[in-house]
Amino acid sequence: MDFVIKYFSELAYLFNEMAPWLLFGLVFAGLLKVYFPQKHIDKYLGKPDFRSTVNASLLGVPLPLCSCGVIPTAISFYKNGASKGATNSFLISTPQTGVDSIFATYSMLGWPFAILRPLVAFTTGIMGGALTNLLIKEKPTPKPIVNPMFAGLKMDIPNSKKTSAACDDNSCGCHTPPKEEGHSLIKAANYAFVELLQDISKWLIIGFLAATLISVLLPDDFFSMFQGYGFIEILVVLAASIPLYVCATGSIPIAAVLLMKGVSPGAALVFMMAGPATNVATITVLGKTMGKKSLFIYLGSIMGGAVFFGMLTNLLIPADFFLSKMNHLMAHGEAHQMLPKWIGITSSLVLVVSIIAGYFIERIQKNKKMTLETFKTIRVEGMTCSHCEASINRNLSKMEGIEEVVADKNTSQVKIRGSKINFPEIERIVTDLGYQYKGEV
Repeated sequence: MDFVIKYFSELAYLFNEMAPWLLFGLVFAGLLKVYFPQKHIDKYLGKPDFRSTVNASLLGVPLPLCSCGVIPTAISFYKNGASKGATNSFLISTPQTGVDSIFATYSMLGWPFAILRPLVAFTTGIMGGALTNLLIKEKPTPKPIVNPMFAGLKMDIPNSKKTSAACDDNSCGCHTPPKEEGHSLIKAANYAFVELLQDISKWLIIGFLAATLISVLLPDDFFSMFQGYGFIEILVVLAASIPLYVCATGSIPIAAVLLMKGVSPGAALVFMMAGPATNVATITVLGKTMGKKSLFIYLGSIMGGAVFFGMLTNLLIPADFFLSKMNHLMAHGEAHQMLPKWIGITSSLVLVVSIIAGYFIERIQKNKKMTLETFKTIRVEGMTCSHCEASINRNLSKMEGIEEVVADKNTSQVKIRGSKINFPEIERIVTDLGYQYKGEV
């Protein structure tokens, strides 16, 4: 009984500490999604040069995508013309951090880790992209031949499915839709508190439960056996982190508890880098879609960057610097707190209600679209988040004759409506995106 009381007391404390910053990060992520949407990113990633690599890493750092969400997003970029270097840069930098996890990192680990995480993600992303450009030579896309007679003339191209698909998302700049501020704010709230929160809630809860279990079960001196063996400790943490799946935000409470149990700051940083950026599913899909060379560069950049920055952190920043911050945060009896206690409790309640309400709202939204009899239904396995759904919707909608696509990760079903449905082509597109096509339902 004492164990149960201690467990839930520790769980409530960790949740109250992070909840205000999670809410702040969610709001910021929603605004970022609406006012700088994913559909405008493609044009910055097209060339196999250093600039595209920097752009991809710079754009990837603030985006709140986990490693499962970044896979279809990055592969979609690649299929639509992004270079392998830019794609690898985006794949490496994006899942390591995001606006939501940066604020949450500050709340639990302090400003040094909050600065280190985006800095390391940005640097390793550039390194991986640059290595990809250097070691994998891509054939340049041939430029269309233009008759000098018609140079400088604007030519009206008749409406076709290809033109429509290219311009439907407004990324080409062909037309600018009218601004709808009210609708934009609704979209931002829907993305932040329904789509994004539903994507990360499962792994966030797992992270909290695991962190609390570690805190309660492990003695304070458990990791003392690794003290003085910095490099070995970092390698052990790295080896344990690579196959695991944990989102950037979910890794924070685990890293915080590991620090309190004696793990060095560098090893904790390694866990927060390699855990969110890699897992078995990511490795499998990348090897299939982008090739073994790109996969090895991807893994090598993350592993090499993790070891380098982990050792550098231990070398340059004393462990006592972090531990003083951790002791301040984790000491339950302290009178001084970063935020008043009532804010943490209120934020926790808002977060819990948002997770529960978001689940039902998401189901209602899906059911409204998917109950129409005019839809054909196929089964697609491997969708794990709203970004997976969006990738399926976007790519299949570009097909000729397709009018509407509604993907549902929970049922592994995709509803398709249109005058012409080419199932072999749909299978090819779904497979190229890294999912498993299982045929009609």
